[in-house]
Amino acid sequence: MAAGGCLLLLLLPSLVTTSHSAPGCKIRITSKGLDLVKQEGLRFVEQELQNITVSDLHGSEGQFQYNISQVKVTDLQLAFSDLNFQPQQHLVFNISNASISLRFRRQLLYWFFYDIGSINASADGVHIYTVLQLAKDEAGRLKISNMTCNASIARMHAGFSGTLRKVYEFLSTFIVTGMRFLLSQQICPSLEHASLVLLNSLLDTVPVRNYVDEHIGIDYSLLRDPSITSDTLELDFKGMFFPRVREDQELENHAVEPVIKETERMVYVAFSEYFFDSAMHSYFQAGVLTIELQGEKVPKDLEVLLRATFFGTIFMLSPSVDAPLRLVLQVSAPPRCTIKPSGTSVSVSAFLNISLVPPDRPPVQLSSMAMETKLSAKVFLQGKALRVQLDLRRFRIYSKQSALESLALFSLQAPLKTLLQLTIMPIINERTKKGVQIPLPEGMDFTREVVTNHAGFLTVGADLHFSKGLREVIEKYRPVPTAAAYSSSQPAEPSLDPSSL
Repeated sequence: MAAGGCLLLLLLPSLVTTSHSAPGCKIRITSKGLDLVKQEGLRFVEQELQNITVSDLHGSEGQFQYNISQVKVTDLQLAFSDLNFQPQQHLVFNISNASISLRFRRQLLYWFFYDIGSINASADGVHIYTVLQLAKDEAGRLKISNMTCNASIARMHAGFSGTLRKVYEFLSTFIVTGMRFLLSQQICPSLEHASLVLLNSLLDTVPVRNYVDEHIGIDYSLLRDPSITSDTLELDFKGMFFPRVREDQELENHAVEPVIKETERMVYVAFSEYFFDSAMHSYFQAGVLTIELQGEKVPKDLEVLLRATFFGTIFMLSPSVDAPLRLVLQVSAPPRCTIKPSGTSVSVSAFLNISLVPPDRPPVQLSSMAMETKLSAKVFLQGKALRVQLDLRRFRIYSKQSALESLALFSLQAPLKTLLQLTIMPIINERTKKGVQIPLPEGMDFTREVVTNHAGFLTVGADLHFSKGLREVIEKYRPVPTAAAYSSSQPAEPSLDPSSL
């Protein structure tokens, strides 16, 4: 038993380390970003409260009978509101001293006097305290998992007019008290539906596991529940690309975990070397890191140089000396990304095979040389798309056969580098032009982006703006109600017959 206990103690640190998977992508939302979300969220809450449905109210007091129906919210004043982070996984939305104006239809019977019309009322001192719990769902998507709500109304007034105004004012306590109770009972259910259904439908627009192009996809699933402090909310995403031909493939993450310390901008997005390595590894696994140039696609100056150099001895022995040239550039191993404070670079190892392709004959290979290149990478944001612009920085070729041939290849260094810069690099950058979407909800975009390099990861600091309102996006993805559900949700028209009271 003692030996088993010691073994468990020895294994415990490694088990803890294993359970905490390092994210390839991390997002931090600061208090400044939360202030922007509060502004848009407050408009959304106002719209939801305006759609509150209050049940009909009817009753009697002695010879006085009343029926209140068709209650509608006409105005909202939510001047004092706060949206704050609450450790560990909560957002607190607090509205205080708000007012709600109502208009409803009255049907009143007092002895033999029957009166119908409308009444304007106002609820003052409205206080709403809501706590939203954020969590990772089974699909790895951020969701509002729970909500607690408390709503109260300090006072309510109703304005009466007409021949029975004095009677109404005398008996208004019954109506106002009932309306106050019914209204307060509808606020939290309305906000609960807005949060757990409508806002979660907005979070469904965040990409979790999507295809980037016809070759690769990306996994943006959350690794764990969000981490919330009093000033920030942080989300750890897997941030791993995968080849579509092998979607279940997992690339182990050995990169440095991004650490975000800044709070000046509304949002920060960090990407580790693993994020970029998995993209290049996936393209390599998909077999698309090969470029072929043949015939007229081979630059003329390079073709003349190749035919005039040491390949001339082969040309003299070959009856196919006038045959077109074919250059095949094939990456031999997954490229690797290195992020330093000074910049981002990509190391690539490849083979360059040069062949003659005589018509109706098998190709004649002239040489196969190894290439080692280092590319500088400029990472930037455009909208919500993360893009990379590559440029050739270092280039070296050598022969796989002999040192003598490597020496002969020295004269090809410059022209082949020019070939890469003018012909190959534009093809590669065209493939990366589309970029990959950062996991933000639809309708939310970045502005004033700043990219900062660190040791092993880079961060993009930005501000946010809403290109679409919450209501617009939610209505776009709201399920269409069925005809039966729609008809059953309509309030019944109240009877105008005094006997029905």
